[in-house]
Amino acid sequence: MSLESAALRRIAPSATIAISAKARALKAAGRDVIALSAGEPDFDTPDNIKNAAIEAIKAGKTKYTDPDGMPELKAAICAKFKRENGLEYKPSQIHVAPGGKPVIYNALVATLNPGDEVIIPAPYWVSYPDMTLLAGGTPVSVETTAESGFKITPEALEAAITPKTKWLIINSPSNPSGGAYSRAELQAIADVLLRHPQVWVLTDDMYEHLVFDDFEFTTIAQVEPKLYDRTLTMNGVSKGYSMTGWRIGYAAGPEPLIKAMGKMISQTTSNPCSISQWAALEALNGTQDFIKPNAKLFQERRDLVVSMLNQATGLHCPTPEGAFYVYPSCAGLIGKTAPSGKVIESDEDFATELLESEGVAVVHGAAFGLSPFFRISYATSNEVLEDACSRIQRFCASVK
Repeated sequence: MSLESAALRRIAPSATIAISAKARALKAAGRDVIALSAGEPDFDTPDNIKNAAIEAIKAGKTKYTDPDGMPELKAAICAKFKRENGLEYKPSQIHVAPGGKPVIYNALVATLNPGDEVIIPAPYWVSYPDMTLLAGGTPVSVETTAESGFKITPEALEAAITPKTKWLIINSPSNPSGGAYSRAELQAIADVLLRHPQVWVLTDDMYEHLVFDDFEFTTIAQVEPKLYDRTLTMNGVSKGYSMTGWRIGYAAGPEPLIKAMGKMISQTTSNPCSISQWAALEALNGTQDFIKPNAKLFQERRDLVVSMLNQATGLHCPTPEGAFYVYPSCAGLIGKTAPSGKVIESDEDFATELLESEGVAVVHGAAFGLSPFFRISYATSNEVLEDACSRIQRFCASVK
């Protein structure tokens, strides 16, 4: 008899976490490995944020808070949405959780019934479909193309909507592609959604501050105010503030939804770490001076990686608008033979052979629902990226 529940058997372990773990194990065994699989900035958390956490510890701010976030942080989140996105929210419309993942999971568990469908453009962040399955819903993957910038088109969205559709998940800028929706593209999607009042929108804006080439970030409730009452706008401090390990995500939405999500968190994790909340308060209220310089460094890294990958035999790498990922095609290598003698039949084979041959860890595109591609995180130094891309070029040249 299996110990695992039926719900757990519906899902797979996170592919990105698994590949990062494999790379660490190979490093520990003495292999020269460059891991380009982890989705976190290599910059340290800014000192003002760390100091705020230290002061909170010294002041004894180590007790329980409200389950879905302390009032001071909720007020700062309301101010952030007004200041940066032109969106008005009350504290009763704010949900804070231990990271972005629990925010999304709480929303899905609080709203999905068996048979409810969640439209998820592919490539997608690996956790969206599995969290939908855990919540009892049905993920509906809609494939995009490199030509569309890996973004869902209004026509594809219209075709995917059924009477059972409960949510559309939008991630902009995207993990894994780095693609970001312009104001006009969001308006076109909004026009479709306005014809289908049963469909809610969950917009994952975690990479909001990491956009390049004068791209203007907008979020869908800002672009189309008529969707305000059925949009959950999710964000957090992980990426823009280099606070992945602090585990603070937040969202704003209609009060009934936020209340339902609060009920969920009260019976699962209780409150996010109190010290992390005080750190996040300083992140949102304190200086923002480091955000643009950090984004500029990521843009330089993006340009380096895109240029070098496009010089590799059999690869094609589009130029993304944001985040710190590229999502190159390896279609030109499918069916060819790696130095090990193995025929590369899929992007997973490509990633496996690249790791074995050259010690570069990337994540295969099938994990994100769209093949034959792979994801590289360029959240590391130029020196490391040059070395890694040179190894990728060497591997591609050796494939016959």
